[in-house]
Amino acid sequence: MGENSKKTKINKKYIGSFLIDNLFWLAGTALYSCGVIMFALPNRIAQSGMSGVAIIINYLLHTPIGLTNFVLNIPLMILAWIFLGRNFVWRTLWVTGMLSLILDVFSGILPKYEGDRLLAALFCGALSGVGLSLVLKRGATTGGTDIIARLVRKKFPRVPIGSVIFAVDAVVIILAAVVFRNVESALYAAIVIFTSTRVIDYVLYGMGGGKMLMVFTDCAEEITEKIISTYPRGVSVLPAKGGYTGQERNMLICVVHNNEVSRIMKLIEQTDPGNFTIITRASEILGKGFSE
Repeated sequence: MGENSKKTKINKKYIGSFLIDNLFWLAGTALYSCGVIMFALPNRIAQSGMSGVAIIINYLLHTPIGLTNFVLNIPLMILAWIFLGRNFVWRTLWVTGMLSLILDVFSGILPKYEGDRLLAALFCGALSGVGLSLVLKRGATTGGTDIIARLVRKKFPRVPIGSVIFAVDAVVIILAAVVFRNVESALYAAIVIFTSTRVIDYVLYGMGGGKMLMVFTDCAEEITEKIISTYPRGVSVLPAKGGYTGQERNMLICVVHNNEVSRIMKLIEQTDPGNFTIITRASEILGKGFSE
């Protein structure tokens, strides 16, 4: 009886996770498609990745954007199946198919904004960024340049993934500028990429981020006790030695939310006015008290 109950819980957890994943992916691909169909396509703003290539082919041959995007990803999926594994391919194939279908559905029903291209680029970047971040949050990608980057990284482990993605995106944007015969298309694409990148960083890291404090002090025990008793924050104590003075001190490491920094710094100053503190941004914090 206990074993059956355990299996039932596992199945419910799996089904719940699957449903949540698909809700995120559906919302993410829908938002991304809104950005492309409503703002990028009617204003001939180049997009990065395979969707950018699909827009170029649509401009030249008038083929459906979604179907073109899916066909372009098929050779990459085959290579990914061979070199990256089935689990990655199934999830990416599913999300890419979802995105391609929604792109074609939305292209026939959504209104097109044809006006200020700067506004179009900003809104396209914002919608694309939110959409991609929702997809990434649930461990999936929309294929394209991400697959290319992973394949290159598989062959050349020392090549940064970001550099590969940047290189591929740059080629696509330059090609779009040539096809559209409009240099401004590439310039507005840079705005789209910058905006979407900032939005992705904010959604994935900004809301769950904080600050890391590195405090060099002679009052380590007192400060540690006050922080732990006043705030639900852990403190690590490490021995440190000044390279210039040769003085033995302790270094406290404490990670806090952004809104806690000023209050904790006030506490540190009151306890040890002679402290030396470094405050740096923590993009993502995982663990108890922060993001799980």
